[in-house]
Amino acid sequence: MYTRRIYSAIEVAAWTRFDTLQFIGIITVWVAAYFFLPLDWLKIPWTPLALIGTAVAFVIGFQNNSVYGRIWESRKIWGGIVNTSRTLGMWIQDMIGNEHANESLSPDQIKEEARKITYRHIAWMTALRHAMRAQRPWEVTHRHKTNQEWQLTPPERDASLEDDLKPYLSAEDLKDILSKDNKQTAILYQQSRHIRSLKDKGHIWEFSFLELEGVLKDLFTLQGQSERIKNFPYPRQYATINHFFMWMLLLFLPMAMVPQFAEIGESLKETYPTVSKYFVWLSIPFYTAVGWVFHTMERIGRTGENPFEGTSNDVPISTIARGIEIDLRQNLGEKKEEIPKQFEVQHHVQF
Repeated sequence: MYTRRIYSAIEVAAWTRFDTLQFIGIITVWVAAYFFLPLDWLKIPWTPLALIGTAVAFVIGFQNNSVYGRIWESRKIWGGIVNTSRTLGMWIQDMIGNEHANESLSPDQIKEEARKITYRHIAWMTALRHAMRAQRPWEVTHRHKTNQEWQLTPPERDASLEDDLKPYLSAEDLKDILSKDNKQTAILYQQSRHIRSLKDKGHIWEFSFLELEGVLKDLFTLQGQSERIKNFPYPRQYATINHFFMWMLLLFLPMAMVPQFAEIGESLKETYPTVSKYFVWLSIPFYTAVGWVFHTMERIGRTGENPFEGTSNDVPISTIARGIEIDLRQNLGEKKEEIPKQFEVQHHVQF
């Protein structure tokens, strides 16, 4: 546990190193100007900075709380997809039979019907995760230097939706799905028609049909909730004002901090003349620490605004969907060699 915390601290330092260098550059310019030039008059009192800092802390806290709510709601939605998918997989294998059928199916045919419905459900999850990974104009976190440097990309960026759907759908069903704008919705419509046809032939009891339709209704609800978070961004007025307030504080802060350190140095002139002369340079690490804290808190909020964008802090919907697929196909009796492996972890990040 201790080693993991050290490694996490190193990861955070690497994640924010460009910002840290920026703060060091800002305060170094201020300190050098104050040290070499007669700028004793260029200072502001702490009172306005305290008021600005209070506003910044309040807005950052509001943003982080709201963003965490979006992330947590997204995780609960996909947790619901996990539970509902397992329920569907179980019922499909148990509810298809010949008890009420006019024309009996062989055991292999019953298994094939269960496999088709299960595979179509996997196709629905595949279409949904592709839709959630589609880029929106307000999703810009993936453009940050660290994401570009580490090349953190979700699997949906490396494969087309058509290629990912081919293993699960017939050619006719795939053609119909690709012609629709909302492909995940079209797949659920196909699923409902298939279950209805089995009910009409008597291979699914009417009460079982109603239960399965209720599961599809739950999937529609979970899909709509996921789409709502994807298509409605964190309000721009809060995010923009928060960013401006934070930078206002960080740009004004040297005008109060540097003179304060210079005054402390002057008070040490008689007892520690050498320390007194260079004491003002100690404002560099202190300003960097303050700037790093405020900026990192604000950046944490920004990186969590869009929990399906596909960055290191988002909900790992690809991993969740592939985990469901593995469970469902294993319960169909497929061999491990026939089932796709879980997506690889990149830099300790799941997608």
